[in-house]
Amino acid sequence: MSFLIRVQLPDVPGALGAVATALGEIGADILSVDVVERSDGTAIDDLVVELPKGRLPDVLITAAESVKDVEVDAVRPYAGVLDTHRELELVEEVAAQPDQGLAIFTEGVPRIIRAGWAMVVGPEDRAAKTVSASTAAPQLKTLDLPFLPLSRATVLDGEEDWVPETWKELGTELAATPLGKPERVLLVGRPGGPQFRAAEVARLAHLAGIIAVVLSG
Repeated sequence: MSFLIRVQLPDVPGALGAVATALGEIGADILSVDVVERSDGTAIDDLVVELPKGRLPDVLITAAESVKDVEVDAVRPYAGVLDTHRELELVEEVAAQPDQGLAIFTEGVPRIIRAGWAMVVGPEDRAAKTVSASTAAPQLKTLDLPFLPLSRATVLDGEEDWVPETWKELGTELAATPLGKPERVLLVGRPGGPQFRAAEVARLAHLAGIIAVVLSG
């Protein structure tokens, strides 16, 4: 079974290699690595690893944190491998089928940003209506979003009053970005975490900006 493990480690030569060695010693096979963020001498990396049958994911945490100054942010099941070129593929797919572009975009975002779900919401009277949603997104026709209109991409507080109780129970991390206009927003959720990093939010905003231009063209 494959897992996505997010680790914080010193941004120095050999640190990632030491983590890889520790994971290899418990039989974990590293399928891919993605650098999420680097700042102030610390790197945030996402590793997709495969564990032998019968091994519990807890061993990944123990192994990774056996390396000095390494912390594990989160471990969760993950289908597929990381592909940093998926943004381009998604833009091309949207451009090729503009009539279905919004649905294609919403379905593709979770794979790129490694979220559990995504939805596009727009204004409707005093609430916001769901315009498009990915397969795993919560089935909500309307949602009270007090932060609309949204001027820029941001991480949202998953404990605020407007957040549905089921999202809170799952420990859902949230981020949002305008999609072409402040009244239309892309909302993404990660049940169980990890939290969205600044670099990921910037990546999300950049992708949403490109898609907004493609859909308006």
